Amino acid sequence: MTVLRPLLMSLTRRAWTGAEHLPRDRGFVAVSNHISHVDPFVFAHFLNDSGIVPHFLGKVEVFRIPLIGMVLRGADQIPVYRETGQASDAYRAAVQAVEDGKCVAIYPEGTVTREPDLWPMRGKTGAARIALETGCPVIPVAQWGAQEILGPYSHRPSVLPRHTMQVSAGEPVDLSDLHGRPVTAEVLAEATERIMVALTAQLEPLRGETAPEGRFDPRDHGITVTGRPRAVRPSERSASRRASDPAQWADEVAGRRRDSDDGRTTDTSPDDERDPA
Repeated sequence: MTVLRPLLMSLTRRAWTGAEHLPRDRGFVAVSNHISHVDPFVFAHFLNDSGIVPHFLGKVEVFRIPLIGMVLRGADQIPVYRETGQASDAYRAAVQAVEDGKCVAIYPEGTVTREPDLWPMRGKTGAARIALETGCPVIPVAQWGAQEILGPYSHRPSVLPRHTMQVSAGEPVDLSDLHGRPVTAEVLAEATERIMVALTAQLEPLRGETAPEGRFDPRDHGITVTGRPRAVRPSERSASRRASDPAQWADEVAGRRRDSDDGRTTDTSPDDERDPA
């Protein structure tokens, strides 16, 4: 960030608000919406300007880029090995960082949003898991403006005229009634949705708009949730469901098999498991 800060200062205008909500005396999770491949630098810039050194969870592919990977590891950033046996390593590292009093920065959507108008889409449960295990605060940090420099999955940046990067941190997400309860799929889903609701509400005044009702889920629209957006092939659908919610997937498949054993014809499998005839 020290190297990139002068560049960001020269290319952008900044409208930072809400830094007073960032804890100074304990570890916490900062969550942000993901609208561009540029916005991690803006997110980090805001936190650094606020006196916070963030530890980002980022997909391992970025860590494999020469030089960039070396810089990230040297700054104690945390690689995420998605859908592999090492996936839990990132979680344990993040929990340890929070317990050590550090800030862990997370994009709960897991990738640049697929929502057509760039509103936050369905969140993953990682931030909620860390918060419920450690009892740490979750701070919503909304941002808007990075998409003007580089649109989602675009390769052509636009740096002139200078764009304003709006970033606003809000009050901690209230998860108090969930602490101490068994961390079930239902509890995780509730905590995650509260985080996404808080993040969306923090974003609305930056955009001067009201978010649409409901939460956009790429799976409901047949869109991939990793890599560049594209239509999901039928063979990928069960793998996607297994990875996103293995317990629910197993229960639903078991239900379908029980019905099959009983001679019923009703298909109770998850939508992702059905063949699009």
